[in-house]
Amino acid sequence: MKKEKIKIFTTSIIAGDFKGKKIEIPDIFTTRSSKGILKESFFNTIQFDIIDKNFVEVFAGSGSIGLEALSRGATSCYFMEYNKIAFKCLESNIKVTDPSRCSTFYGDSFVNFENVYNIVKKTGLKTYFYFDPPFSTRDGMDDIYDKTIALMEQIEPEVCEMVTVEHMTNLDMPSQVGNLELIKRKKFGRSTMSYYKPL
Repeated sequence: MKKEKIKIFTTSIIAGDFKGKKIEIPDIFTTRSSKGILKESFFNTIQFDIIDKNFVEVFAGSGSIGLEALSRGATSCYFMEYNKIAFKCLESNIKVTDPSRCSTFYGDSFVNFENVYNIVKKTGLKTYFYFDPPFSTRDGMDDIYDKTIALMEQIEPEVCEMVTVEHMTNLDMPSQVGNLELIKRKKFGRSTMSYYKPL
């Protein structure tokens, strides 16, 4: 049986130093690259606050959010991804930007998070955390939001600038998670973005 070839789509970085640079997105449901409208809305919200901050993309896929943050002035970006095809795309996408400011972590984001968190904590810079967990569409993923919330509970106010979670609209994210409080929720059809700031 012939192995089905994965389709690769391209998108462009919207603004900043790498504006117009093409990045690849594999057509696999685990990456579900954040739709352009969500990405635009997110960066309209944070505006220039990203400059000189760290950015952590926890379920990075092909890295389109983190690379946009890098383009707009983030000091360093940290990407976590467990899907091999998505990770290969992520590595090649980083090459068209600034690899010296990027760190990638292959494997389970829930396992890698503590290590990455400790790295950003040591930098002393405030950090943006972006969570876009794969929607619970397959066996064994039902608890993905509970596990995501458990990661958020570890985030300390002195490390965090903001936490953003992209999730299914029919999921009600709590108004408070650990030391973080929900400040804004924006709905886009089936997807919603919830924004948290330290208390």
